Amino acid sequence: MGDLAIFVLIISLQSLMCNVYCSCLNQSSSENILEDSFSFPSDFLFGTASSAYQYEGAFLAEGKGLNNWDIFTHEYPGKIRDANNGDMAVDQYHRFMEDIQLMTSLGVNSYRFSISWSRVLPRGRFGSINYSGITYYNRLIDALISRGIKPFVTLNHLDYPQELENRFQSWLSPEMQKDFLYLANICFKHFGDRVKLWTTLNEPNNQIILSHLRGTFPPSRCSLPYGNCSQGNSETEPFIAAHNVILAHAKAVQLYRTKYKEEQKGIIGIVVQTSWFEPISDSIADKAAAERAQAFYSNWILDPVIYGKYPKEMVNILGSALPRFSRKEVECLKESQSDFVGINHYTSYFIQDCLLSSCNIGVGASKVEGYALKLDRKGNLTIGEPTDINWQHIHPEGFRKMLNYLKDRYHNIPMFITENGFGDLQKPETTVKELLNDAKRIQYMSGYLDALQSAMRDGANVKGYFAWSLLDNFEWLYGYKLRFGLYHVDPVTLKRTPKRSASWYRNYIGENIRRRYD
Repeated sequence: MGDLAIFVLIISLQSLMCNVYCSCLNQSSSENILEDSFSFPSDFLFGTASSAYQYEGAFLAEGKGLNNWDIFTHEYPGKIRDANNGDMAVDQYHRFMEDIQLMTSLGVNSYRFSISWSRVLPRGRFGSINYSGITYYNRLIDALISRGIKPFVTLNHLDYPQELENRFQSWLSPEMQKDFLYLANICFKHFGDRVKLWTTLNEPNNQIILSHLRGTFPPSRCSLPYGNCSQGNSETEPFIAAHNVILAHAKAVQLYRTKYKEEQKGIIGIVVQTSWFEPISDSIADKAAAERAQAFYSNWILDPVIYGKYPKEMVNILGSALPRFSRKEVECLKESQSDFVGINHYTSYFIQDCLLSSCNIGVGASKVEGYALKLDRKGNLTIGEPTDINWQHIHPEGFRKMLNYLKDRYHNIPMFITENGFGDLQKPETTVKELLNDAKRIQYMSGYLDALQSAMRDGANVKGYFAWSLLDNFEWLYGYKLRFGLYHVDPVTLKRTPKRSASWYRNYIGENIRRRYD
């Protein structure tokens, strides 16, 4: 080959390489522009979430009655990791103005909180209204609105008057539907002129599993081998309780639609706990098991609420153990469809089939849980990065998959992420300085918010994101040892101190609000 030919060949190769490289560079730049150009809708809500028992404190103050968690934590302190209770919690009842100032500094435009049923109705419908409780919530709502923060109100978040347990075993009786409707009517009447975002109940699927299947939450009803309780039947009672919860929700929605919505112009939904369930293999059996796991967890509530019937996987496996909706109840469900669903999401699991295959005993492996064993690892591979608490792994991709699953299954119903956050388990040697320097929480929130953006690009109709939680608080069976807050709360003085994650969330909100107008 002559010198000229070699020169031409070299130039041609350089040109080809440049074209390929430049093409890749341009593609990468386009992708980066696409990533950077994402902006949340102008009406998107950024907030923080809380619940009455975990935050308010003010035990029996100003007419409040005893609730199920008051009785449980007082009578069985050994069931709480630090033998503590919510008598004081973080005392938001007396410090809500201070906490609203923290929200203002974060730049949030909404705050999710729940009504303490026993503060408004100390004995349910069997006693009088406690107007001191009504006054408290009016003051809280007015203070939020005055600072441009929309109240996002949950009617019930796990706590209810103990009177209802004593009289008819709470959610095991249809009578509970009447009591919940009574509570809903009072709240719509007194607060609905200002509250435009309502949810009926917080994650009843998870609540019922813990209270009536495993018996670790009050009223501690279960049977062997699911838990060691003095009363209850784990193979029937969870489904009875869920049936009453679903109908209570539907009747509250129906009430709002027929009596209040036209004038108050709000929207109403329900909150479910979700986890992403990844098949442990590509086998047909494991893929079917992952679908059963969803059916026996979040779809257990969402299918009736949205479609008026239980998931077919539950019907096929449980048969007559699963209650049936009457024709009138089906009509009620169809006429009272939620305006949106609230999604609480924290983690993912691998799922192994136990219906067609033999598998180890464990959570999910039984008939009442769908023969779908939940695992946090396959071999040496964990599903995401492990954390200090055994039920939470950092797996943002599972969040994206979960939102797309819900989008496809429920015709892209509007969704709010009503809880998402990272828990630090405080060990004896943990210092306050370490708790404040919460880099892992920032990593978690950053990854999950990126996954949320990806799901929204995929078309998921998400309307808001609420971090759990504004403050370290009483975390149920963990007491005050498990900390999810953006602000540290001193256990003695209750002083609120911002963690690094508070600054990070403030900056994230600010950047994304600015991006809307760029």
